[in-house]
Amino acid sequence: MASDNLHEVLQNLYYDMIPISAQMASVAKSLAGLGALFYIGIKVWQALARAESIDVYPMLRPFALGICIMFFPTLVLGTLNTVLSPVVKGTHQILERQVIDMTLLQKQKDVLEKQAMLRNPETAYLISNEEFDKKLDELGWSPSDLATMAGMHLEKWQYDFKKNLRDAFREILEMLFQASALIIDTVRTFFLVVLSILGPIAFAISIWNGFEATLLQWLMRYISVYLWLPVADLFSSMLAKIQSLILERDMQLLSDPSYVPDTSNTIYVIFMLIGIVGYFTVPTVTSWVIQASGASGFLRNVNQSALKTGNIGAATAGATSGNITGRLIK
Repeated sequence: MASDNLHEVLQNLYYDMIPISAQMASVAKSLAGLGALFYIGIKVWQALARAESIDVYPMLRPFALGICIMFFPTLVLGTLNTVLSPVVKGTHQILERQVIDMTLLQKQKDVLEKQAMLRNPETAYLISNEEFDKKLDELGWSPSDLATMAGMHLEKWQYDFKKNLRDAFREILEMLFQASALIIDTVRTFFLVVLSILGPIAFAISIWNGFEATLLQWLMRYISVYLWLPVADLFSSMLAKIQSLILERDMQLLSDPSYVPDTSNTIYVIFMLIGIVGYFTVPTVTSWVIQASGASGFLRNVNQSALKTGNIGAATAGATSGNITGRLIK
């Protein structure tokens, strides 16, 4: 099974698990109802104790959260997924274009590299059986010719062994590279399923006084985890673009008849290692994108700004009145 099919399996698993969140709504409804009773009771008691008019607007919050809990799979998860899914599709299309370009360039480079080795008589017999047989036919049966034949067979065996070893190491790195992407996607799917199933409970707890930040934290974590896949696709696109630029440079060098190609693929191996390590930085990078402090932080900043403005105004008014008084005394 290809890695793309495994990504589709994980995506289908997530959508199959979403209806389970509706089963948690029954538990969340009772918790939310009890929290709404205490929430509204405290607001009414505070208004009566201060002999103030009852503000109805803050009391609408439990009812809004209750509606979200009742229609959680459609209203909450459906809205978030609808808004965020274009980001996932857009980054995946960018990755597909970069991978297609890199694949075409790799095929063209392989052809040019083979042609460059065939142009060199010292390396042509290593990759072509026809050139190898032709060179053997040119030799006789003298002791020196037999020694040359043995050396040719040994060099060809060493070349084939090194090539097979490099290809095996390259396949292992490619497998680890794909496994890293699947690990990120699997952990992402697990986190999204847990957040989706326990989402109604988080909404219900956020109704209680002192737990209002639970709602913002749940939204922040859900969006942050959802963006793991787009960030991973962007990272893969960057690596594919860098490899495409390296392939274009190698193709320009291979166009020179005097250039001797390097078949070790050292740069490719290095970028595979960079990609494997880089995939595990995706959660950290995504956490930089989404930050939530809540409305309390915003109101606190507004109050501080208002106090500073009031202090400046009071100081200015005091200085002005002092100047006026001084002029009158004079």
